[in-house]
Amino acid sequence: MANYKFGKEYSFLALDLGTANTVAYVAGQGIVYNEPSMMAYDTLSNSLVALGEEAYKMIGKTHDHIKMVTPLVDGVISDMDAAQDLLKHIFGRLKMTGIWKNSLVILACPSGVTELERSALKAIAKDMGASYVLVEEEVKLAALGAGINIGLAQGNLVIDIGGGTTDIAILSAGDIVKSKSVKVAGKHFDQEIQKYIRAEYNVLIGIRTAEQIKKDIGALVKIVNEKPIRAFGRDIITGLPREVMIKPEEIKNVLLAPFSRITDLLVEVLEETPPELAGDVIRNGITICGGGALIRGIVKYFESIFQLKVRAAQDPLMCVIDGAKTYEKNLGAVIERIELLEAKEYKI
Repeated sequence: MANYKFGKEYSFLALDLGTANTVAYVAGQGIVYNEPSMMAYDTLSNSLVALGEEAYKMIGKTHDHIKMVTPLVDGVISDMDAAQDLLKHIFGRLKMTGIWKNSLVILACPSGVTELERSALKAIAKDMGASYVLVEEEVKLAALGAGINIGLAQGNLVIDIGGGTTDIAILSAGDIVKSKSVKVAGKHFDQEIQKYIRAEYNVLIGIRTAEQIKKDIGALVKIVNEKPIRAFGRDIITGLPREVMIKPEEIKNVLLAPFSRITDLLVEVLEETPPELAGDVIRNGITICGGGALIRGIVKYFESIFQLKVRAAQDPLMCVIDGAKTYEKNLGAVIERIELLEAKEYKI
């Protein structure tokens, strides 16, 4: 809890409602939830059967009356009711539904979302009972969480490769100077692996299997002495179960295609960066955050193309929520900023 004017207290929450995972932080309690953004509904009773990790394990293994739902697609809310339902059940399960009253909530969103999409995110927290809501871009929060002092008048380049989108931004003097976003990220990589195995082997694998292949042997550079792995799926010609051996080199080639789109986007950002900030980028290098930072060889990949220093954040999956947590240090200033933003919206 933290005091603000008039002697009133506010609880502080930070939420990273992501395409792949949802992370929730509550002041004084730490990370209270960190599980896949997945829900399973019984369509006959219209009731929630499972959420989070439990629901994720059900993907591809349910009957017709179970519907799998992800509240966000490509970084934006695709199902408002499901998003609200997700938060209600998370905090209900934690017996923390009352935490929303007199709360200040920091919500993360991808770069390039529309004002309508921002409003939708804000509405979710407001409907839950939040007093104040600040929607911040994920890449800005990720920079803070990676330990970058964005308050300095100095250019820093951050790449945040999440589940639904990749955000690239130049930050200076406390905010984003230039940013771009592309809907190429973790989920897209998994789908590309799925497509490749179907085309190359006539075998259909599940999205969870594709994700596991990416985690096990995914790389952007050649890994010496790495062995093939087994993947199980269904032969699309015979309809029978089938096992195939997938070589690391194959997955490397699959990943290089979508990463070339990320590289192209990075070039666009650099081309539009003011010269003085471009000089800072040469000195400071590139910081990579998000789940994509865990793909092996990613640092060497970007270093070889751009001839800049590149580092992966120490805990890339938690950068966004770690950045949001920094707002807890000065709630008064955050509330004042929210009030100014709301006053500006009202005038418009």
